[in-house]
Amino acid sequence: MVLKLAVPKGSLQDATFELFRKAGWDFHVDERSYHPTCDDPEIEATLLRAQEIPRYVEMGALDAGITGFDNVKECDSDVHEVCELVYSKVSSRPFRWVLAVPKGSPIRSVKDLQGKRIATELVNYTKRYLAEHGVSAHVEFSWGATEVKVPDLVDAIVDGTETGSTLAAHGLEIIDTVLESTTRIIANHDSWKDSWKRHKLENISLLLQAALNADGLVGLKMNIPKSKLDKVLAALPSLKRPTISPLAGEEWVAAEIIVEEKTVRELVPKLKRAGASGIVEYPLNKVIY
Repeated sequence: MVLKLAVPKGSLQDATFELFRKAGWDFHVDERSYHPTCDDPEIEATLLRAQEIPRYVEMGALDAGITGFDNVKECDSDVHEVCELVYSKVSSRPFRWVLAVPKGSPIRSVKDLQGKRIATELVNYTKRYLAEHGVSAHVEFSWGATEVKVPDLVDAIVDGTETGSTLAAHGLEIIDTVLESTTRIIANHDSWKDSWKRHKLENISLLLQAALNADGLVGLKMNIPKSKLDKVLAALPSLKRPTISPLAGEEWVAAEIIVEEKTVRELVPKLKRAGASGIVEYPLNKVIY
């Protein structure tokens, strides 16, 4: 059996394949092909725009796919959510769809959009968002460069952002968050009911999440004289306690701990001064809680 899996083409593509690599799967992508090869013969991958993936998963053309929560909501797709994967092309922060207007605009809330014109790539969800607030406005699809359309062409925009810097650079201010989105693994309901496919998807999600958990973390191992153990433990960050193992002889122990990589430059000198020796830092590919 094979699992038909959609992988997002475009801005998330490289980050997704790198995450799979850390999790243990190697994909090879030919520039002229939409079917990457995988070193796992049980995975049949297809590259698709993330916006299209929920539809094809819902109809059963694909067993599962990786896409944004915003795309699922925009398509209003009936799919099973396997897990959340908090990563993106820029940061680990959620991607936000925000309502933005020119600085100084009289539009200060969604209620002020009554009868106005709005440009967005998130047309269907924006219409539902307005309806939930009892607002009737014209919503038109934007083919890109949405931020340059206000105020000359439209009154407001609903645009996607991670940092808000591009909107600010174009003289816009955010007045509301319409939707927060992170990457998800979704599955067709029938595929999820299939025991083999469900087991395969659970394995994939477990290891992808483990790879994300390891991001920014490193392992430290060291040798500590028993006489200095309390002093070394006191130098560790609060709530961090290492695994302690006896060494040959009775005077030394080995300790191992996982810490944030950014703390190592301050932590290692402290550990050395407290009495630790043979300190080794090593990278982590996966951390499973």
